[in-house]
Formats: sequence, C-alpha cells, structure tokens
Amino acid sequence: MTDDRIVKRDRMRYTKNTLSSTLALLGIVFDVLYFVSIYQSDVGTYYYNILIGASVLYNLIFMLMAFLSSEGVKNYKPGYSWLLMALGLGQIVRIFILPLSAFRAEYVIKKVSYPVMEAGQFTWVVVCLCISAACCFASAVINLIKSRQLAEHIASLGDKA
Repeated sequence: MTDDRIVKRDRMRYTKNTLSSTLALLGIVFDVLYFVSIYQSDVGTYYYNILIGASVLYNLIFMLMAFLSSEGVKNYKPGYSWLLMALGLGQIVRIFILPLSAFRAEYVIKKVSYPVMEAGQFTWVVVCLCISAACCFASAVINLIKSRQLAEHIASLGDKA
C-alpha cells in the first residue's frame, strides 16, 4: 500500500465520517419535504384517518432513528449502517401506502369528483421518498466501506507494534 493511502487511513482514526453523516441528515431533509407536501394538502376529510396518524408516528420515528444513525456513522460504527438500510427500505415501502392510495382516491364535492392527490404532487412525494431512501442507502454503504477500512488499518497497526 502506498504511503498516501496509509496516511489517509490513519487520518480516519482522528476525523469523523462526515460524508455518511451528511447523507443521513439529507435523508431527513427529503423526508421532511415529503411530509410537508402531504400534510399541507386540504382535500376534505380524506386524510383524517388512522393511516395519517401512523404516517405521522412513522415520520417521527424515522427522523429520530436517522439522526441517531447520522451520529453513529460519523464515528464509523457499522451497526448504524444496517439501521440506515432498514430506514431506506422503509422509505421505499411508504411509496405504496399513503401516496399511492391518495393518488388513486377521489373525493366528491357537490357531485363533482376531484383527485385527492394530483399527478404533480404524487411525482414530487415519490421523488422525495426515493431520494431520502437513496441517501440512507448511500450513507450506509459508505460507512460500511470506511468502517471496514479503518478496522483493517487499526488491526494492521497492532501487528506492527
């Protein structure tokens, strides 16, 4: 291994994994954009049900777990990568629950049917969820790679001592 690579790996012992941490926080930002778009919608009583309550609860849990993971990956802890992968998968699954059902639903006002969610809003919320998931996945993969490299480097230092 070249001296530059050894120095870069040795620096990892003293620096934070800011790329993985920033990506996890960016996943939270896109989740916030998603739920602001959903919750600002005023389409009669469609959203007044248990599904929206579960969605609010999931958003809170997602943001808390993603923030916790951003702090964990900042310190090269590989276990938080698995949590981020689960959160990313959860964001993908969410597309098929609330946004898809709202996109397919209609509400009636004075015998005129209106879509609960227009195509533009549906596209926006799906993009937000996909980017949020991609950020979680990228953060997880980068952290797994870097944490493995750091562990190997620390192990090699033990051999030289």
